Amino acid sequence: MTFQQVYGYEPAVRYSAPGRVNLIGEHTDYNDGYVLPFAIDRRTVASIGQRDDRLIRVASAFEPDAVHELSLDELDPSRMQGWSAYVFGIAWALREQAGADLSDKTGFDVFIESDVPVGAGLSSSAAIECGVALAFTDLWELDLDRKTLARVGQYSENHAVGAPTGIMDQSASLLGEQDAVVFLDCRTLDTAVVDLALEANGLEVLVIDTRVEHAHATGGYKARRDSCERGAQVLGVEALRDVSVDDLPRAQELLDDETFRRVRHIVTEDQRVLDTVRTLREQGPRAIGDLLVASHASMRDDFEISVPELDLAVSTALEHGAVGARMTGGGFGGAAIALVDREARDTITTAVTSAFAAAGYREPTVFTVHAAQGARRD
Repeated sequence: MTFQQVYGYEPAVRYSAPGRVNLIGEHTDYNDGYVLPFAIDRRTVASIGQRDDRLIRVASAFEPDAVHELSLDELDPSRMQGWSAYVFGIAWALREQAGADLSDKTGFDVFIESDVPVGAGLSSSAAIECGVALAFTDLWELDLDRKTLARVGQYSENHAVGAPTGIMDQSASLLGEQDAVVFLDCRTLDTAVVDLALEANGLEVLVIDTRVEHAHATGGYKARRDSCERGAQVLGVEALRDVSVDDLPRAQELLDDETFRRVRHIVTEDQRVLDTVRTLREQGPRAIGDLLVASHASMRDDFEISVPELDLAVSTALEHGAVGARMTGGGFGGAAIALVDREARDTITTAVTSAFAAAGYREPTVFTVHAAQGARRD
């Protein structure tokens, strides 16, 4: 299906936004910590036609027989459900979070297409949110910068969709640049672009999608966030960002074992992000492998968000020559990443696929990604 087939006319504009890979810094974002994502060359495209009434209509290539609609006068999370909440929620959040006056605005017809894998931990949801947020902002002539739009996307995902995620995904999708990572301080929203320089070093990032789907709006993600908030409260800090590695012995005395391990992951992961940024700047990408491996071990053992398929992907990639590897995304499924020599890509892909078959797992989807530009008008 296409926009024209659904709505009967050609769209006026197209906007696109990328998914993201988080190089390192998992679950640190909602703890006011540090993250190091990059936008990828897998994108969601929003084709848009302007209407002369107050209606927003939404359709997609992945649900071609359904058209969801909601008036700008009826924007409320209680009226949003399913994937279309990622679109309607942006309009609502522009009003509620960014203070946009929509009283004189007209609606849109929206058609969504995407090659960002759903459920793989590559933030297909933020790709929708950010492309739509940029489109609505431009077409409604709202004076909002990209950092504000990242907040809008997060607010929508938290309150319209109901997923308690941080601001990392939207920031990466909006602020990403080619062959670079976005170093983001999730408390201040200060950002710095750090050269990744993979091409110059003969390296690639291999994504190993385990095809074990996850959902942030339910399940273990919320439980992990609750543990972090509980730990911060007991330790008397605003967020775990304010706890250092040197504070961990005291934390172990005050917290139960499970909460302590959740806290330890966040504290050490924040430090790993800082160490990775310094290492990239001083030594280049070949020197960050051990940090990626340590991050995965922390997520597997302390935060307990890995699954056997992710562990197998990581261990197999490392056994066959990857510079470093770790799961990426919220966990409980999704994808792992491996930093690999370009010449080793096919060997590692074959090894991982064979290992999954031997273990009786579903065949993984393995592909390379490159750091790409953020949301834009196409």
